[in-house]
Amino acid sequence: MRLHLILTSLLGYVCYLSSATALTYKLHAHDFACFFAHAQEKGLKIAFYFAVQSGGSFDVDFSVVGPNEKTILEGTKERQGDYVFTAKEIGEYRFCFNNEMSTFAEKMVDFEISVENESKDAKLPSKQGTSPEQTSALEESILKVSRDLSTINRNQKYFRTRENRNMSTVKSTESRIFNFSVMESLLMISMAGLQVFIVRFFFQGARKGATQVSTFLPSNENM
Repeated sequence: MRLHLILTSLLGYVCYLSSATALTYKLHAHDFACFFAHAQEKGLKIAFYFAVQSGGSFDVDFSVVGPNEKTILEGTKERQGDYVFTAKEIGEYRFCFNNEMSTFAEKMVDFEISVENESKDAKLPSKQGTSPEQTSALEESILKVSRDLSTINRNQKYFRTRENRNMSTVKSTESRIFNFSVMESLLMISMAGLQVFIVRFFFQGARKGATQVSTFLPSNENM
């Protein structure tokens, strides 16, 4: 029963502290896409993470715009980013990705938008008869677990990004090697056909010359 209470408290406390959205989006060439997060009060911490998994040079333009249309963050040709800022205004914050620089390359972008409430007024549900010291120790344990989970999550994102980029590089290299091999084979076949044509042309020319010479030479009977 006590374990059940602790797990329920952990889940409720973490859900209260943050709300996050993690997505994978395919950004087409000349595409411009925006996503939104709502801050219900001032002082909230908004975390923004993104990484280009595949496509082109693994870079993209991005911008973060506040409710008052003021640019908070922006960057060009960025491969990945991890930012945290404080919401100074209540309203919707716009997170945009711009791939208008690409002529034909599609980009696969992983991103996460998290709105975190760091209010110290939040209290865990405590069992009747539990001392404040025990509740405080439980809060510290939950926060430590939350920090450790965040670290593990970031490491997983980092290794996933590296794996996807390396896989994309391998596929691109494989495609180039295959295309080069096909072009080399076609070139070799063309060169072989050209050599056969040239040799046949020389032999046919020599045969015609020998026939003409034999026609003009007088035979022994006429002499």
